[in-house]
Amino acid sequence: MSGQALLDIQQQDTAILHATCVAVDGQGALILGRSGAGKSALALQMMALGASLVGDDRVELRMAGGKAIAEAAPNLRGLIEARGLGLLRAHAAGATPVRYVVDLDQTEPTRLPEPAKTVVLRQTVPLLRAGGVPNLAAALMQLLKMGRVDPEWPST
Repeated sequence: MSGQALLDIQQQDTAILHATCVAVDGQGALILGRSGAGKSALALQMMALGASLVGDDRVELRMAGGKAIAEAAPNLRGLIEARGLGLLRAHAAGATPVRYVVDLDQTEPTRLPEPAKTVVLRQTVPLLRAGGVPNLAAALMQLLKMGRVDPEWPST
């Protein structure tokens, strides 16, 4: 699952994606990537730093009030996969607005990138090409808490 799946659902009002989503201060980071790319591992690292799990493996998306809202698929709510350990229980954050898309299959060629955007259902959100980014969990935590210094990106 990568950015191509988002292209397929841009004009829909609901969708189910093979993705993971975490929340920090009520803001969601929708994590995309092929199988084995590290979506669940990134979520677990962020949860250790204070994030809450929205959903792992299957994330339901729906439009509400002009925003894309993420929630866990009902049969997976409160569960996250830890490779080599199995399914772990987690507190589920519930429905959360998607604030950023984190694509683990794409790499960012520049050190200080210009803002990139994508469409989740009908909402335009910042796209983070995060493949190979060092300290990604900590950087995403800070981004979700405080935003980025750039007038084109949303502030908190």
